[in-house]
Amino acid sequence: MSAAPASRGRRAGLMVALTVLGVVVAALAVWWFLDTHHRVEETLDLPPKGEASYNPLYALKLSLRDAGQRVESRQRLRLSEHPLKPADTVLMVGDVRALPVADASALLDWVARGGHLIVTTPPPGVAIEDADVPLLTELGIAPYDDAPECMGLRVGTFERHREFCKGRRFYFYDEEARVEAAWSERNEDGLDYGYARVAWGEGSVDVIAELDFLRNDKLEDGPHQALTRQLLQPNWDARGTFHLIYSADMPPLWKLLLDHGWRVLLPLLLALLVWLWMRAERLGPLLPAPAADRRSLLEHVQASGEHLYRYGRRATLYAAVHEAFMRRLRQRDPYAAALDGPAQVEAIARRTGLSKDEVEAALRYPRSGDRKDFVQRIARLLQLRRKL
Repeated sequence: MSAAPASRGRRAGLMVALTVLGVVVAALAVWWFLDTHHRVEETLDLPPKGEASYNPLYALKLSLRDAGQRVESRQRLRLSEHPLKPADTVLMVGDVRALPVADASALLDWVARGGHLIVTTPPPGVAIEDADVPLLTELGIAPYDDAPECMGLRVGTFERHREFCKGRRFYFYDEEARVEAAWSERNEDGLDYGYARVAWGEGSVDVIAELDFLRNDKLEDGPHQALTRQLLQPNWDARGTFHLIYSADMPPLWKLLLDHGWRVLLPLLLALLVWLWMRAERLGPLLPAPAADRRSLLEHVQASGEHLYRYGRRATLYAAVHEAFMRRLRQRDPYAAALDGPAQVEAIARRTGLSKDEVEAALRYPRSGDRKDFVQRIARLLQLRRKL
């Protein structure tokens, strides 16, 4: 009577021990995880999306907008659609040689009324004639043909750094040009300019070797921000609009497909191959060539006749030969075929040239059991058939 309570007590003690052991193991696991793992923060630069992926001046556009300035950004100048006001600023990133003569003249007329224009010299690597760049020619500026060199600059309180390493420097051949500000170095022939602000009427034109520091990935540097602020100073807070003209830096379609489209193209290619495999004709192992016929049709007919002759079916064979003779007779001599009895025998004899007895013997059924008589009558029927 006392065994059952003791058994229940042991089971309860075992459950308590297992519970305590599980709690201890869980506590040790939590302590080990917290001791060996630490929360860290990592910053990943994601690829640009939307307008930032094709507009190199997107960061400048947002910065100007945050500073309270009016700003427009577009790929082409399009003066007819976007008329310029005297207090506006036009910043053009691209080859100035692509600017039509009419647009260059219209820009200079607008600058003379108080506008501010910012352009770059043509990229290095090609020979430049004065007639190739009418805008710079009008300002009395000529680009150098030498390879680009970096220029040391000090902007504000920032340390001296190097700039214009990929641009083409220029010089002034017009001594009457009114240069308001410049960054230059002296060489054997005179001043070598990387940047110059030329007064033109009531406005000004900024010519700079390159504007690479304005791009999205470089504008966050302090010296570049200070340099940008000095470059945009003339019409700052003039209640005008900053027109940012960029050339779309879009890679070709095949490069975009190779860089980003393979994630879609590869599964589609695999699906196409699977579909073609499912639709393809199933081909088994190669079959051997069919065996050639070992007997000709005549041999089969002969074998069939021998089989009938061997088993006493001579009447069937004679009837087949007699019917073949009668078909030939109906084709060659329908009159004789329509007769009957002796008249038919006489008509056949007259046509074939044989005697009546021979014709009559050939048309008579052979005697039963007489193989020799069967062979003779068959031979005579075949002879009559050939003579028709």
